[in-house]
Amino acid sequence: MKKKKKTRNKTQGNLSKTILDILRKNSGQAYNYKQVAAAMGVNDASSRNQIIKKLAQLAAKKQITQIDRGKYVIEDSNDYYTGVLDLTTKGYGYVMVPELADDIFIANKDLNAAFNGDTVEVYVFNRRRKKRSEGEITKILKRKRTEFVGTLQKKKDFGFVVVDEASMYTDFFISGNKMGDAQDGDKVVVEFDEWPERADSPFGRITRVLGTPGEHQTEIHSILAQYGLPHEFPEKVEEFANSLDTSINQEEIARRRDMRDILTFTIDPKDAKDFDDALSFRELENGNYEIGIHIADVSHYVKPNTILDEEAYDRATSVYLVDRVVPMLPEILSNNACSLRPEEEKFTFSAVFEIDDQATVKKEWFGRTVTYSDERFAYEEAQHIIETNSGTIPEEISIRNHPYTVKGPIVEAVVTLNRLAKKMRSRRMRGGAISFDKVEVKFNLDENNDPTGVFFKVAKDANKLIEEFMLLANRKVAEFIGKQKPKKTFVYRCHDEPDEEKLQTLQNIVGRFGHQLNLKDRKTTTSSLNKLLEDVQGRREQNMVDTLAIRSMSKAYYGTENIGHYGLAFDYYTHFTSPIRRYPDVMVHRLLQHYLDKNESASEEEYENKCHHSSEMENLASNAERDSIKYMQVKFMQDHENEDFLGVISGVTEWGIFVEIVENKCEGMIRLRDLNDDHYEFDPKEFAVTGRKTGKTFTLGDEVYVRVKNADLIKRHLDFSMVGSREEVED
Repeated sequence: MKKKKKTRNKTQGNLSKTILDILRKNSGQAYNYKQVAAAMGVNDASSRNQIIKKLAQLAAKKQITQIDRGKYVIEDSNDYYTGVLDLTTKGYGYVMVPELADDIFIANKDLNAAFNGDTVEVYVFNRRRKKRSEGEITKILKRKRTEFVGTLQKKKDFGFVVVDEASMYTDFFISGNKMGDAQDGDKVVVEFDEWPERADSPFGRITRVLGTPGEHQTEIHSILAQYGLPHEFPEKVEEFANSLDTSINQEEIARRRDMRDILTFTIDPKDAKDFDDALSFRELENGNYEIGIHIADVSHYVKPNTILDEEAYDRATSVYLVDRVVPMLPEILSNNACSLRPEEEKFTFSAVFEIDDQATVKKEWFGRTVTYSDERFAYEEAQHIIETNSGTIPEEISIRNHPYTVKGPIVEAVVTLNRLAKKMRSRRMRGGAISFDKVEVKFNLDENNDPTGVFFKVAKDANKLIEEFMLLANRKVAEFIGKQKPKKTFVYRCHDEPDEEKLQTLQNIVGRFGHQLNLKDRKTTTSSLNKLLEDVQGRREQNMVDTLAIRSMSKAYYGTENIGHYGLAFDYYTHFTSPIRRYPDVMVHRLLQHYLDKNESASEEEYENKCHHSSEMENLASNAERDSIKYMQVKFMQDHENEDFLGVISGVTEWGIFVEIVENKCEGMIRLRDLNDDHYEFDPKEFAVTGRKTGKTFTLGDEVYVRVKNADLIKRHLDFSMVGSREEVED
C-alpha cells in the first residue's frame, strides 16, 4: 500500500482570517480542527496544533461559538465591518468605518499583517465595559500599497529593510537572492511578498536602489517612491508623445473659433515653464468688455484609449517638489505644444464672456479656439503695471526686468481686468466665500539644489486678477452643464461644509489670542472666519491660525454628484483651467465638448471611479510636496545648528512642544524629556504643558527662543532645545 504523501505546513498568512473565512462560507455548520485543517489542505502536527490553539482563541473572543466539545460554528454577525486602517507612530491603529460614529481601536497584536491605509475587515469585540470600540482585523481586503522605502541592514546572506515611515511597526526580511545589487546602508524600495504565520517580519524583495541616505537626489526620489509617484516617463510614452502632430494646420483651424487677432497675454510665476491659461481682452461697441479665458487644448492631443492617456490618468496630476516638477504630461506637450508661449499660435479651449463695467456676465460662450499670445508677464511685472497706473493710461511704460516697453493697449487691459477682478472678488466675499491667502514657503536654491535662503510667496493684485478669472471660467462651465435637463454626468470640484467639532476646536484655540468666531450659522461663520484671517495678518500667530483654519475645513474632492463648493461659496464649481497639470480638467474638457456636440450623458460610474482616483492621487502629490518642503527646511537648518531663533509654539502634545521659527517658518520639536528644569505634564484642554514643581507653563502661541539641536535629513525632522520664553531671554 502506497503511503500518503505528507502535506507540508501551509498555514501561512493570517490564520484567524483563514479559519473565519472557512466557517463563514459554511455559516451555521459546525467544524472541528480536523475539518478546518482539511479545508486548508494541511495535515502536519504543527499546523493542527496552531489551528486548535487559534480556534480556542477565536471562541474566547466570541468571534466563533463552541457548540460541542471541539466543534465550532460562526453565526451571521453584525460585528464585522469594513474600513480603512490608520496606524499611529506607537504601533497601534484605528479603523475608520463610515457607518460608525467612532473609530475602532486596534491593538498591535490584532493588526494581523495589515499596514497603514489598507482596506480591512474588522471584528468589533462586544466589550460593554470599555469606553471605546476595540477590534481585530480579520481580513485584508485591499492593500493601500505594496512598496515601501527604507534602509537596508545587510547581514551575511540576508538582510532587513527598516522602513522610513514612523507608522510602520515592522521591518522587512530580505533573503540573499532578493537583494539585487543593494549594499548595506543603501536607501531602497522594497516590495511586500508575504507574511508567513510564524515569521516575525514580512518577507520582501528589493526592487530599486535609490542611493546613499542623506544625498539630495536619494532623498527626493525617496519621497516620490514613498507615495508611489513616478520620476520619469516610460520610453514608449515619450515616443508616442513625440510622434504627435503638433502643427497648427489650416484644416483644424477651420473647425475652431479664430481669436488670433484679439489682444491676448499670459500672467504666470517668473520661473514658470508652461503657460496653460491666457486672457484676451477687447472693448465692445456697447461699452462692455469681451474677456476670453483661454486654456491649452490638451484633449486635442491626449486622446482616450492611448498609452499617453493611460499614463496621464495614472499620474492624475503634476507634482511640485521644492526643486523640480514631475509633470503629468511629457515635455513635448507640457512645455511646447500645450504651452501658450508668447508670439505663438496655439489650439485652445475657451470660455468667452461679455462683461459689463460692474463685472456682471451678460453673455457666455464655450468652445474650441485658436489663439495667439501677444505677451508673457511674470506676476511681478503685471503687479508693476497695476501699482504704477495713476488713473490715465500712457502710450507705453517700461517694466522692471523687461528689456522692452509695453504698449498702452496691454496696460489698459491689465488695469481694467484688475478693476473688474476686484469687483468679482468683493461680490464673492459678500456671498460667503472664505479668503484663504496662506503664506507659501519658498527656497532660493544654488546650482547643487542647496537652499541659500527662504522667502515667502504672498498673493498680490496680479495673482488675484488671474485667480478671479479662472474661478469665473470654472464656475460658469460647471453651471452650464450642471443646470442642463435631463441631468448630465459631469466632473465637479466639491467642498462640503466644515465639521462643527473642528470649528469649535478652532474657536477654542484662537480664543487664546483674543479672537472670536461666531458659529451661529453659515453666514456668521464665514464672516467671522474672514475677519479672523484678516486680523491675524502680520501677527506672530498668523501662520498657525491660517494652517488650523484650513484644517478645520472639509477636504475638497472630485465627484460626479454636485454638492457645491463651501469655501468659494459657489453652487456649481469644476476644474477647467489647468489640463496640463490636472487630469480632471482633461475630463472636463472632453465632457464639455461631448455635450456641446449634443451627445447623450456619459457613464456616471466610469467618471465617478476616475474622480475617486484623481482625488487620491491629488492627496498623495500634496503629501509628497509637503514632505519635500520639510526636507528642504531641515537641509536649510543644518547650517544653523546651535544657533538661537525666536519661534512661536505651534503645537503641544504629550511627548513634546512644536515650535515654528518666525523668520523662516521651519518647524521643529522640543521633547518634554529634554526640558530639564522640571517635570512637565500635558494638559490637552489648555493646549499646554505645565511644570509639576514650578508651575511654569508653555502654551500654544507663546513666543520662545529655541536652539537648533539636530537636523535629521533622513527622518526629515528638526529637534530643538528650549532656551527660554521671549520675556526671559530678552529681559
